[in-house]
Formats: sequence, C-alpha cells, structure tokens
Amino acid sequence: MSRKKKDLAGRNPRIVTPRRAEPKRQAAFLLGLSAETRAAAYLLAKGYRIVARRWRSAAGEIDIVARRGNLLIFVEVKARASFDDAAYSVTPRQQRRIAAAAAIWLADHDGDAQCDMRFDAILVAPRRWPRHIEAAFEAES
Repeated sequence: MSRKKKDLAGRNPRIVTPRRAEPKRQAAFLLGLSAETRAAAYLLAKGYRIVARRWRSAAGEIDIVARRGNLLIFVEVKARASFDDAAYSVTPRQQRRIAAAAAIWLADHDGDAQCDMRFDAILVAPRRWPRHIEAAFEAES
C-alpha cells in the first residue's frame, strides 16, 4: 500500500493552496472575473470568437483577445459603478501596458500579425448592458 507524503501540517505538498487574500481584494477579483465573463458573452453575441481570456505576458495582461474575420481585437474590460467611472479608469499607463502586451502576443502568434488590429474597451456597470467602445485607444508608435 503506497502512502502519500505529507508535510509537517499534514497536507499533500504537491497541492498548492492559494494565498489568503483580503476580502476587498477577493471581491474586486470576483467582480472583474464576472465583468470579463459578461464582456466575453457580449462579444460572442456580436459575432466575435474569443481567442484568449486573461492572457498574461511580461508586459502585462490582456483581458480578452477576440477575432471576427480578419479583425483581431485586444479588449480591456472595466467594471465600475457607472460607465463614466469605467471609461476614466482606462489610463494612458494601462493603454501602454496593453499595447506592449499586444506586441508580445503578435510576436508569439505569427498568423495574427497579418490581421487588422484594434484596441477596444468594454465598460460594465451594474444592471446595464455592457458598452463596447471600439477603437478606444491607439497604440503609441
């Protein structure tokens, strides 16, 4: 009979348990996850195919990468109490981070370099349909 190794606390050392986060951070994380799910469903309804969600690179994270025909979009999702608050929360610093992450995406995915590309934002507010802002910002050259 084989016995699994246990650490001093009696846990299996191969199972990684997440760190305990503060309740506010957990709530913010879950709100963001919910907003991204709503945004992805909205894009699907508009005829986009979701290529990636929460894609991470050394430059940062892209919430959603989606495609429709020859168009590839990199989407930042913002959930706030109002659409105005959400729109103002896409800062120039975040725009640069998303553009840098998109450049890494294009380097890693050769076929996508030939696509038309756009940076969009989807704003999510309570009890409202998501608002899709096409070409929300341009990548700086």
